[in-house]
Amino acid sequence: MQPFDTHNRTRIIFGEGKVDCLGKVASDFRPVSVLVVSDRGIREAGHHDRAVRALEKEGIKVRCFHEFSENPTSAMVDAGVQVAAEVKPDLLVGIGGGSSMDCCKAINFVYCCGGSIHDYHGTGKATSDLLPMIAIPTTAGTGSEAQSYALISDAETHIKMACGDARAAAKVAILDPQLTITQPELVTALTGIDAISHSIETHVSTRRNAVSTTYSRRAFGMLANSFERVLNEPEDIEARSMMQLGAYYAGLAIENSMLGAAHATANPMTARHNITHGQAVGVMLPAVVNMNGQQCSREYAELIREIDPSTAEEEATERLRTQILCWLEKADLATSIHALKITPDSLQPLVAEALQQWTGNFNPLPLDEENVQALYCAAISNTFPDLTKTNVRSI
Repeated sequence: MQPFDTHNRTRIIFGEGKVDCLGKVASDFRPVSVLVVSDRGIREAGHHDRAVRALEKEGIKVRCFHEFSENPTSAMVDAGVQVAAEVKPDLLVGIGGGSSMDCCKAINFVYCCGGSIHDYHGTGKATSDLLPMIAIPTTAGTGSEAQSYALISDAETHIKMACGDARAAAKVAILDPQLTITQPELVTALTGIDAISHSIETHVSTRRNAVSTTYSRRAFGMLANSFERVLNEPEDIEARSMMQLGAYYAGLAIENSMLGAAHATANPMTARHNITHGQAVGVMLPAVVNMNGQQCSREYAELIREIDPSTAEEEATERLRTQILCWLEKADLATSIHALKITPDSLQPLVAEALQQWTGNFNPLPLDEENVQALYCAAISNTFPDLTKTNVRSI
């Protein structure tokens, strides 16, 4: 059994309407000034104003930063740091999807430690203590509220940088499923697929352990049994709750074991072709499951039995792969690279960049140019031969 050393650094507050306790929770840190980081969509949905009112009710001075996009860049982080320098906050609040929480963490790195976010690419590079942060997710996807990493794109190259340090983890995360009801249907679909991919990849990563696999399996069960429900009944608060907690557990799994080839191959598609992260991961995941299944059928069986307890191990990989494709179809997302209008002659640059992705280092089957090329080729149509008659090199 793999050894582990784990510590859950974040206090979790879960329940309907819990966002209204933000002011009282923040007061525990005795702040004079708070910087709230949230994207414009959160402001339009009213969640930002609700959070600000809760803070101001406790007599806390509030300043806000909204100038960033779905994939925050180093330049956007620099703009946020400038605002922080003016505000001199004692506490940070990130409210929104993963982009809001990641941008908030990145601002924390640079504001407290100096330099640029590039200096914190990697693990454990903070040079001083960071400000306390409260994370409030409004989507059920990234699980950023459970993690000590911020994912930031270089403003020029668009390459994503994972910047992590134990001190960057949120001190408190407020999970209020009511906040997720206002998500557009497409956002629900994309973030849901992303969360599902986290539960699958963490369950087979080379760093998986008894703690991470417990989170992965529970996350997959909650997500798999609620994803179609939130697509069909967007106001089903019980299903929303399961999705939000499932995404949080999957985030904890990432924190304890990391991801794999689906994220390594998806990130270059986002950078080069502007494919939304959840869509890119979703379209690559069937091919990755198909490849890894030659070594990880037992682990995949553990997951798929959360849906169908009678699934035999030899059927698990195909069952999981086809289930992912079914979810993509039900969510009206593309099921192949061809549908995303990425042509075969544009794959080679993706291969080179995928091999540079940090997450690829934790895939159960080591990635090289040949099998990454095979993954992209398989994802062109996402149709597969019988696993018993093929090998890793001919997906």
